[in-house]
Amino acid sequence: MALHDYSELNNLHVDMLREIANIGTGNAATSLAAMLQKTINIQVPRVNFLDYEAVTESLGGPETMMVGMMLTLDRDVSGMMMFLMKEEFAHMILNGLLGQSFANFAEVDEMGLSAMKEIGNIMAASYVNAISQITGLVIEISPPDITIDMIGSILSVPAIHFANISDKVIFIEDEFEGTEESNSDASSNILLIPDIDSLERILEKLGAGL
Repeated sequence: MALHDYSELNNLHVDMLREIANIGTGNAATSLAAMLQKTINIQVPRVNFLDYEAVTESLGGPETMMVGMMLTLDRDVSGMMMFLMKEEFAHMILNGLLGQSFANFAEVDEMGLSAMKEIGNIMAASYVNAISQITGLVIEISPPDITIDMIGSILSVPAIHFANISDKVIFIEDEFEGTEESNSDASSNILLIPDIDSLERILEKLGAGL
């Protein structure tokens, strides 16, 4: 049975993708802890298939300001990945790496943007490596394009670009916690949008009979 749309994914497929998310989140936490030189605790990631409106609402509504980083996927898996960072997560990163504090995103300078871009690249690679590790597929990712904007505007890019694939995306929600009181719980989110052939290829490698 060929996969035609994200809506055809069942609970077994969700469980398989959740396992990838678990490994990816663990990889990301390890990389983050090494960069910040501190222990990072993580919660079990939440994986859902949501339409763009539901993703927008889950992130606080269309006017919520966030950092968005978009990367394209190539080789055995084609598609797009977005790494989304709220202010709390960005503050944890910039405070840990550069000793910077800021009241809002308008205060982030070029050095801060560069640091967040590097973190986004590392975090995205953690999930891509998890997929490759489990499936044996070769996946390349592009350097990330970064923007700070309202989430409604950020999500309009994949919504338009992948309108012919599906109105739903794989939405991964992560919760990270630093060990210091000054670093409260911080969340980041991954949107994974492989094209249908690539998603089918991933699931077949995971043993799902489509």
